[in-house]
Amino acid sequence: MRESTRHPDAAPTKSLTASLSGLLNTPAGRNAKEFFASPVALVASLVLGSVLILAIFAPLISMQNPHDLNSIDIMDARLAPGATGWSDAYYLLGTDSQGRDMLSAILYGLRTSLIVAVTSGAIALAIGISIGLAAAYWGGRVEAILMRIVDIQLSFPAILIALVLLALLGRGIDKVIAALVFVQWAYYARTVRSAAMSELKKEYMEAARCLALSPRVILLSHLLPNSLPPIIVVATMQIASAIAIESTLSFLGLGLPVTEPSLGLLIANGFNVMMSGYYWISIFPGVALLITVISVNLMGDRLRDVLNPRNRR
Repeated sequence: MRESTRHPDAAPTKSLTASLSGLLNTPAGRNAKEFFASPVALVASLVLGSVLILAIFAPLISMQNPHDLNSIDIMDARLAPGATGWSDAYYLLGTDSQGRDMLSAILYGLRTSLIVAVTSGAIALAIGISIGLAAAYWGGRVEAILMRIVDIQLSFPAILIALVLLALLGRGIDKVIAALVFVQWAYYARTVRSAAMSELKKEYMEAARCLALSPRVILLSHLLPNSLPPIIVVATMQIASAIAIESTLSFLGLGLPVTEPSLGLLIANGFNVMMSGYYWISIFPGVALLITVISVNLMGDRLRDVLNPRNRR
């Protein structure tokens, strides 16, 4: 009998290829394929991924902990990029007015800014989803009351509300997160309510009601999953907005304390001496902030085009 000459690894390889092909044929797979088809979105994703890796592993990558005053030498203050300090330490991006290594401070600042933005965004998203779904599903007086509260919230500039809250609450990372949650939840609530209202008019929602499903099942198993595309887009945009607002608050001196420098506080530290030739103290954190916000916004724009075909150019 003739022996088979098939390679023993051919079957697992074929199975893996079939699995990947099946994954790409799912709605999520097709959306991901279309998302990364854009060179701009691909580059933005790589940049943001690099920023996240640097922020997560900042304690392992940084040569200095800018939060630890014992590791800072005031004799190394305001050293130019590429200079060597008194302790023979090499500072690639220079040092600030306190003698902190700018590269280490930027990595820790990115870490702090991203933690604040993601945490506040997650809490605000949970609140906004709850309020938006309740307003859309029950309607009537419930919707009128909730949406009027949202309208009042959105009638004030976000930065103004955050400034007032932090002036009352004081400085601290928990205070900044609370202020950003208060600022952001209304955007999520309006988006969720609008998306849910559109879904409630469709036939599958009518069928769910006819089957006498409980409101919890209808809201969480049917209405919310089908309302996710616009929510994902708004969540991405709001993360970029939260990073910018937190940096603005820290720059104005109402955000995080000096012992927990974020990008905004690092920019503020060098603002007064920028014209004296110490440009790197503000410029380098500003560039890091700009790159992070732009990459998130570009990804949000692409997500909007992919998840909402009507907005495609």
